[in-house]
Amino acid sequence: MNDNDEKEIIESIESGEWESVKDFNAVKNQLMKAASETALKDYRINVRVSKRDVEALKTKALEEGIPYQTLVTSILHKYVTGKLTESSNRNFA
Repeated sequence: MNDNDEKEIIESIESGEWESVKDFNAVKNQLMKAASETALKDYRINVRVSKRDVEALKTKALEEGIPYQTLVTSILHKYVTGKLTESSNRNFA
């Protein structure tokens, strides 16, 4: 992270773009559980993703206090196991 990244984060916080997570510990525990369920990583994939999407993922991960790769793995795991659907993703994190 460079100075410009930090400046953008500070500006976004000061402008009111951030929302507190209701019951942060419950959400964090839920994501930590999902991450631990996917901890056995025995296969690597490469995917090209837009810069905007990666930045949004990094922001979400920062809000949750986890690495963005862990968040991506968790989202993929939930999707393929049917725990994340189009209607439920509006409530995700």
